[in-house]
Amino acid sequence: MLRGIRRGTAWAVLLSLTASLLAACGSGSDPGGDLTTEKVTLRFTWWGADDRHKRTQKVIDLFQQKHPNITIKGEFKEWNGYWDSLATTMAANDAPDIMQMDELYISSYAERGALFDMNEAGKHLDTGDFDQKALSTGTIGGKRYGLPVGLGMYSIVANLDLLAKYDIPVPDDTKWSWDDLKSIGEQVSKASGGSVFGVQSPGINDAAGLSIRARQQGKAMFDADAKMVLPQEIARDYWQYVLDLSKSGASAPPSVTIEKASAGLNQSATATGTAAFGLWWNTQLTALTAASGAKLKLLRLPGETQGTQPGAYYKSSMFWSVSARSKYPAEATAFVNFLANDEEAAKILLTERGVPANQKIRGTIAGQLKETDKAAKDYLDSVPVSDPPRVTPNGASTLDTILKRHTEDVLFGRATPDQAAASYIREVQSEVDAAK
Repeated sequence: MLRGIRRGTAWAVLLSLTASLLAACGSGSDPGGDLTTEKVTLRFTWWGADDRHKRTQKVIDLFQQKHPNITIKGEFKEWNGYWDSLATTMAANDAPDIMQMDELYISSYAERGALFDMNEAGKHLDTGDFDQKALSTGTIGGKRYGLPVGLGMYSIVANLDLLAKYDIPVPDDTKWSWDDLKSIGEQVSKASGGSVFGVQSPGINDAAGLSIRARQQGKAMFDADAKMVLPQEIARDYWQYVLDLSKSGASAPPSVTIEKASAGLNQSATATGTAAFGLWWNTQLTALTAASGAKLKLLRLPGETQGTQPGAYYKSSMFWSVSARSKYPAEATAFVNFLANDEEAAKILLTERGVPANQKIRGTIAGQLKETDKAAKDYLDSVPVSDPPRVTPNGASTLDTILKRHTEDVLFGRATPDQAAASYIREVQSEVDAAK
């Protein structure tokens, strides 16, 4: 889920230009009716690497065997080119019928009338095996614009080999605090003589860590009306914590932290064995284990028992969405249903798109999972969660980039934590307001 996001203004402008057309043009068939027996061709687009393409094509072939009158035409791209391409097809009124959608953008597309409410084709979509908290991640204003594909949860990834090397006990993650993480991190850094740091600095990956801190205190980043309601003091304390980790030696010096942050997962402090603890999504455990060659363990987030509610929540790795322009919304929704509920399809896809959001499917594939994927699944099934945050509002897809910039400013002394907090809230709100 760590991605380099290149967001220009082109796709937003293109969507704005076509919003009225998308809203005005309905489907050519009854979404609540029976599936057609006529020959149908549906276009399906997704981003990803070769392994995902191969697995997805096998599932397409399987669906076509069971529905010989429906042809699924796959269109796949890398992440960086995906959104410009999708915006272009939207502008040309030539959108794919089914698309892989991301949390950062689902609100932007839905609010412009580009996505189909799959509730209208409810007879073709079975959501009975989905947790309601998971389902709500793709629902906006009561309309189902996205069905969650895989789920992730924020976690601490601990390097058990390093803790054993420096004779430091694995913390009790059922009751530890953020101060405990800092203290243990300092112990690791001291024991290693500075060759290894205790904590990979937060604030360099995404805004989820800040959101978690707010949620633990019963607060949120955005309200239902897309207004940023993050209290400035929570953001200030977050950046003060990041700064304190650095100054105490619990995390690496700023120059090392920023260098690692820009190098990608395989060069991160966790992957290179130069930090004992790091904030990561649970689904990244397999990749981190492969990169580090170390024994890693998922721990619950610090501060969960000290706060007013769990900060942990289900985040969809991505969604299946249907175009509002599809001439065959019933058939497109039926294909989404197949992707989400078919056990044969699940055994092909496994956890390539994350731990399945479908609880029954998670059980179906459990015996086929690698040890690390099973650990990610077990973490998802066992950790208490609260309701997910509001979907990222239209215009706020840059909140991660803005957060990283302010983290750099704090670490290098160009801004105080309070200045960073005030500026972050102001900038993100300005982006949301500009998109209205």
